[in-house]
Amino acid sequence: MNRPALLTAPLLLFLLLTFVAPIGAFLWRGVTDGEVAPVLPRTIAALAGWDGRVAPGEPAFAALVADLREARQRDASAIPRAAARLNADRPGFRGLLPMTARRAEAPFEGTARDAVLAISEEWGEAETWGAIRRAGGPLSAFHVLTALDLRQDAAGSLRAVPEDQAVFRLVLLRSLWISLMVTACCLLLGWPLAWLIATSKGWPATVLLAAVMLPFWISLIVRTAAWMVLLQREGVVNAALGGLGIGPLPLMMNRFAVVLAMVHILLPFMVLPLVAAFRALDPRLPRAAASLGAAPWRVFLRVTLPLCLPGIGAGCLLVFIQALGFYVTPALLGGPNDQMLAWFVGFYATRSVNWGLAAALSVLLLAAVGLCVALYGKLAGFRRPGAA
Repeated sequence: MNRPALLTAPLLLFLLLTFVAPIGAFLWRGVTDGEVAPVLPRTIAALAGWDGRVAPGEPAFAALVADLREARQRDASAIPRAAARLNADRPGFRGLLPMTARRAEAPFEGTARDAVLAISEEWGEAETWGAIRRAGGPLSAFHVLTALDLRQDAAGSLRAVPEDQAVFRLVLLRSLWISLMVTACCLLLGWPLAWLIATSKGWPATVLLAAVMLPFWISLIVRTAAWMVLLQREGVVNAALGGLGIGPLPLMMNRFAVVLAMVHILLPFMVLPLVAAFRALDPRLPRAAASLGAAPWRVFLRVTLPLCLPGIGAGCLLVFIQALGFYVTPALLGGPNDQMLAWFVGFYATRSVNWGLAAALSVLLLAAVGLCVALYGKLAGFRRPGAA
């Protein structure tokens, strides 16, 4: 092994243990299922060849009774955990499974099917058994399908959830739209500022660049809280407008406040790549195009813009990816219809403690970021170091 690899090995090991491994373990929960299989192993095995059209036969009912009796003797607390997981798929399981486990302990005459159906008629429905089979693990698409507002029926067919239950596709589209608006605003505001910094000389350029870098010294939460002070009903902006006889205006808890604060926070990530692109631009090329008779707009479209595309692409990619994962700013400044996908990841990870769905939403967010990077690589191109 060469020396550069040995020098970077501690850093790579540190990143693997503190960054890659924890995130990978969390994302893994989005495609696995481990709560139901330890409680109902015989039942899941009995459902392996089931067609899912009608309720299964006597072997599945007998396996269910045997599994529930054994689970109550071994670890009764595992049954509520399995019921909670099944309830996320089919509401009603949180009470159905523990009730069946309690009543199945008593001796019965006749078949296990008759005894279980006497406890609840829900066991005669194919979807009840389909939920158990879908939770059999170890790999499962349940959480990922839920994040896409899709469901899998007992027969294995995919279908969209009813419109009044569809949540996450709308949230994803909202997150993409807000991120696109923030990126476009940063580009429109950052272009003239970056051009001014790149074309300035001496101390004015230093002061302007320092002003762009200054927000990096302040915490994101502090900057968001500052916007709360400015935009709230009794805030600085409304107080100034009140002096002019205007207002108070609803400047908080809406999309305007979210986009405004996000643009303020992410603008430096657009300006810095544009400054680098403008400084690398040979100023003689636009002058040469103008001397050949090109109009100013044609010089911009045919010379300046194509040469600055790498900086534009890098700035847009940085801003868009960071905007897509914003959590604090929409949570503090936005209303219920302004929350982005990251807020739902935090909600399911901390409040409802549904780590599987939180991980699946994270996978969806990671896929959107990966798609953006792949699109940038397709349009702008990734070059190897030293390539022409």
